[in-house]
Amino acid sequence: MNSETMTAPTTQERYSSSFIPLAMIAGLFFILGFVTWLNGSLMPYLEIVLQLSPFQASFILFSFYIAVTVFSLPSSWIISKVGYKNAMAIALSVMACAALLFIPAAKTHEFSLFLVAQFMMGAGQTLLQTAVNPYVVKIGPEESAARRISIMGILNKSAGIVAPIVFTALILSGMTAHTSKTPSAEEIEQLAGNLVMPYIYMALIIGVVALLVKLSSLPELNLHEEDNDHLPLREVFQFPSLVLGVIALFVYVGVEVIAGDTIGAYGRSIGFTNFSILTSITMGCMVVGYILGIILIPRFISQQKMLSISAVLGVILSLAVVFGSNESTAISSLFSFLGVPAIPNTILCIALLGLANAIVWPAIWPLALSGLGRYTATGSALLIMAIAGGAVLPVIMGGVASLVDRQTAYIVMTPCYLFILFYAAKGYKLRSWK
Repeated sequence: MNSETMTAPTTQERYSSSFIPLAMIAGLFFILGFVTWLNGSLMPYLEIVLQLSPFQASFILFSFYIAVTVFSLPSSWIISKVGYKNAMAIALSVMACAALLFIPAAKTHEFSLFLVAQFMMGAGQTLLQTAVNPYVVKIGPEESAARRISIMGILNKSAGIVAPIVFTALILSGMTAHTSKTPSAEEIEQLAGNLVMPYIYMALIIGVVALLVKLSSLPELNLHEEDNDHLPLREVFQFPSLVLGVIALFVYVGVEVIAGDTIGAYGRSIGFTNFSILTSITMGCMVVGYILGIILIPRFISQQKMLSISAVLGVILSLAVVFGSNESTAISSLFSFLGVPAIPNTILCIALLGLANAIVWPAIWPLALSGLGRYTATGSALLIMAIAGGAVLPVIMGGVASLVDRQTAYIVMTPCYLFILFYAAKGYKLRSWK
């Protein structure tokens, strides 16, 4: 290992040398959030340009999130071969290439090319996530790691607020006219052409960041000793709290993606004019949830109780979406003094799911890993693979929407929140299957 290898710096050294690396890591988390939550605007865009059904459109999310399952283990292998910093540069390069692939996809209107580009983008962000997350914990004092994780989470979701707004401004100009009518061939061609230059800019920016990471003085991590904690996968299935936690995380990621990435398409389906920026509202609610979590846990409420409250709120809101009114704006009128515009109740309930979802991920992880001891690393790998829920649940919902309607299809979220509630109330306590 070269002279840049990080071994065990003193606390004082960490305080004095971690600011610039952390700023760089923060920038990478923003990029991760931007490309992830761009899907919420991409879905209604492709529904218009390619004339997709809800079920077909759900594969836009499937192709992105399934890459997490496919590339989670290969990502660890790549990092072991090239190191964390080089892996981040490779990941960003893959993401830049994926952005360029959107250009021929837009020119040809070929859905399969969009799916390949989405899969490549998902593969790149999986490698980047795998490489960048350990830095948040290891590059500063361990006693403040939780705070750094929360800050990075806020940055990730803040990028989710910015992405739809940028996407709308650069690509979706004139798109609001197509909330209910079918666009002409000329209009479709114009909308498809709008995608080209922004994705060229995205590829260039991500490519430059890849070069900056490669040439930076970002210290390399040496986690080989921790890698020895990995044990045969089958042995971790003896822990019910972990297995049930993986299922809880699987359904959670599914409902998080549904709330964040389908709200725009749903808004368009009921004729809401500003549908392309609705993902920003969901992400804004998640940021509020993160801030509340930082303030309340554990000083005023335990993470387990907060998880229970989040699950109950998720059940209530998901049912409110299914049985709510698309004409009434009564809920948003309660917040009109804050400048909240008139938004149909169903749309606002989907957005408020961001508030219910915010604390679920950070709450499930410690509960699922509690008591695992030397199996912790293997358990963590399983929890990461549960992100596949973001691929599977939207497809199920898309299938239901094609059979009934979009509004009723949101019922698939309710049993997911009920399972999370079960885990928060009982599942995490189980230490044996007997």
